[in-house]
Amino acid sequence: MEHIFKQQVSYCDTDAFGVVWHGSYLRWLEMGRIGFCDNMGLNLIDLQARDIVMPVTNINVRYKASAKAYDNLIIKTTLSKITPLSVTFDQTIMNEETGLVYIQAVVDVVSVNNDGKLYRRFPAIVKNAFDKISEEALLCSV
Repeated sequence: MEHIFKQQVSYCDTDAFGVVWHGSYLRWLEMGRIGFCDNMGLNLIDLQARDIVMPVTNINVRYKASAKAYDNLIIKTTLSKITPLSVTFDQTIMNEETGLVYIQAVVDVVSVNNDGKLYRRFPAIVKNAFDKISEEALLCSV
C-alpha cells in the first residue's frame, strides 16, 4: 500500500531566496504518514482517545535537491518494515512535473500511551491494521 498526495509549495514554506526551508519537508512527511494511517482506518485522534499515540522515534532525511516556491510536489509514503514494536515508513518528496526527487526519508514510529509510556507491542487495533496491510502486500506479490 502506498499513500500519495500533492502539495504546492507556498511562499511561506521558503526562505528569503525562495528555496524551501528544510523544516517544511518534515511537515509534509507527517501529512503523508497521517494520510497513510487514515487510509488504513487508523484515525490518530480516535487512537489518542484510546490512549494510543504514535510518535516518531527516528527520522533519516536525505536532501537531494531544493524545491522552490510554487513547485508542485508529490509526497509518497509506503511501509518498509513492521515489527511488534515499531513500523518504518519510506517517504519521497518529488517534483510533480519533472520527477526530480527532493528528499528521501526513512521514519520509525512506535506506540506510547498518553503519558508517554512505551507499549512493548502495538495495541491490538494498531497491530490488526498493520497485519492487514502486510497480508495485502503478500497477496499482491504472489
